[in-house]
Amino acid sequence: MLLDVVKIILPTALTFFIGILITSPITDFLYKNKMWKSKAGKLDTSGNTASVFNKFHSETEAKTPRMGGIVIWLSVLIVVFLLLLLSKITSIDFFKKIDFLSRNQTWIPLTAMILGAVIGLIDDLFEIKGKSDGIAGGISSTKRLALVSIISLFVASWFYFKLGVSSISLPFQYYIDIGFLIIPFFILVTIIIYSGGVIDGLDGLSGGIFAIMFSAYGIIAFSLGQINLAAFCGAIVGGTLAFLWFNIPPARFYMTETGSMSLTIVLAIVAFMTDHIVGGIGFLVLPIIAFPLIATAGSSFIQIMSKKYRNGKKVFLAAPLHYHFEAIGWPSYKVVMRYWIISVILATIGILFALLFV
Repeated sequence: MLLDVVKIILPTALTFFIGILITSPITDFLYKNKMWKSKAGKLDTSGNTASVFNKFHSETEAKTPRMGGIVIWLSVLIVVFLLLLLSKITSIDFFKKIDFLSRNQTWIPLTAMILGAVIGLIDDLFEIKGKSDGIAGGISSTKRLALVSIISLFVASWFYFKLGVSSISLPFQYYIDIGFLIIPFFILVTIIIYSGGVIDGLDGLSGGIFAIMFSAYGIIAFSLGQINLAAFCGAIVGGTLAFLWFNIPPARFYMTETGSMSLTIVLAIVAFMTDHIVGGIGFLVLPIIAFPLIATAGSSFIQIMSKKYRNGKKVFLAAPLHYHFEAIGWPSYKVVMRYWIISVILATIGILFALLFV
């Protein structure tokens, strides 16, 4: 038990300190090469000026580098392969025991994280260079959703064909077997969670939210005996906290797509990996733990549909939801802190359900 706890805490601490160490050269590179949007301001899905967003954020957006998510996934990769290397080149039993890279628990989320990070990085570079095939800049939202769907398709197919996963758990050891429909279902869930990545809009908001959500799933994985997966979640938390250290106001960089795409895809995968495959209800508590992401995606969808079918009328003053709160007069730091508080409460409830209802 003690070694299992160390196996989780050590990667968490290592990724945090490594993330802090690598941030300086990363930010120097980002500022030196002016890795921010080439043009200030934002357009909505109709191509019109997003007036509320531009009122609060257009100036800083053109002066603050993007791609801060590199700090998160790079620090995770360094720790993963550092511990793997130490377990291979030394005869010290401790290093072999704390290596958490395993085929049955961490290969899938790690691979998905890398793919999401690379695609997101390309999107960020396109937006920085002013290249675009969509209204909002960068890779169009349609193409990004298609790429996320492709990644999800491979993961879902692996679950179904290789691991025999076709069920979703319910409380008290009940489950629903949906057969091959688990594949499109997983893709849909991943797209919804990914769409919530637009929560990366205020200094400190996304970093705090992701750290809380992955902490919750780390605890759930640990309770189910998935120690390697729990360690992987811990590593993500450590890297995210290192990012957050430099993202709190005034932010030195933004997470942007290279961070949000990788983290949202991994979050959906972890939810399914802590579900029926190990006798947990990881998916069932996902709407609770990830509610800030779901609410963010939902508010954007409602706003788009309202403007499209109600002659341009809006439900919110601005979307996603956190901009609405800014528009009604909340300072950005108040929005961020209240989101953090709500996320902690929801994560606690999600953990409680996951522990009591299995």
